[in-house]
Amino acid sequence: MITPTALLHPDAFLSPLAIDQAVARALDEDLGRAGDITSTATIPETTQARAVMVARQTGIIAGLPLAVATFRKLSGDIGIEAHVRDGARVAAGTRVLTLAGPARSMLSGERTALNFVGRLSGIATLTADHVQRTEGSSLRICDTRKTTPGLRALEKYAVRCGGGFNHRFGLDDAVLIKDNHIAVAGGVRTVLERARAHVGHLVKIEIEVDTLDQLRDVLDAGLADVVLLDNMNVATLAEAARLAKGRVVLEASGGITLGTIAEIATTGVDYVSAGALTHSAGNFDIALDIEV
Repeated sequence: MITPTALLHPDAFLSPLAIDQAVARALDEDLGRAGDITSTATIPETTQARAVMVARQTGIIAGLPLAVATFRKLSGDIGIEAHVRDGARVAAGTRVLTLAGPARSMLSGERTALNFVGRLSGIATLTADHVQRTEGSSLRICDTRKTTPGLRALEKYAVRCGGGFNHRFGLDDAVLIKDNHIAVAGGVRTVLERARAHVGHLVKIEIEVDTLDQLRDVLDAGLADVVLLDNMNVATLAEAARLAKGRVVLEASGGITLGTIAEIATTGVDYVSAGALTHSAGNFDIALDIEV
């Protein structure tokens, strides 16, 4: 019997607990108090069915472990055959799962399973499009915290499925000093000194700058591990890389698009973080077709 974790991307981790919790929340939202009254009213309890989950566009698949967990939670009698695993590039018309078993349970889980795969595959596909445009460079594409509330672990997993990397998962991962922190604290050096005095030796400190003068202040202070270059054009990013000369890791952010990413990859910055990977990804077209 196939398990949800067997379909995880080989180079990305998603906790089984996160899968179970997400599926339980989604099914509770959809089934409510009385369950699927349409299927109960129209499909005899003993009816069996066979169905296939089919990609209707080209892209990167993600979310199959959640689809499997959805059907497993509704019925242990649904047989599931997986034809691909998360991270696979598929063409339109590719069968990704085949299901056979109790028809009621299959129909009750259909929308929840498709919502997970459609949402996460859309993120993975958009991420892969960004990564493809930086081939030949050392630039890494990262996500941000601009995720759907409650789905961050899933959406960041989908970014990994598309070949991207994860930025911090939350406010407790690392120190990221933004422009408002600098303004309230009273300046670049002051805020960096306070941060370095407070955190442990394993905690990284990143600081956001939006001018080259601020970058020079950060470099003079010598207390940051990473500098986020906010909303800088390509020429300014290249100058920032020249100034830093490898003394800190550089991350470009703000206004990152498919149209600009290839040129940014030539500037010498190390990372790009793009909120669009998660907040603006389109839904991947995926369907569940009953085979009679």
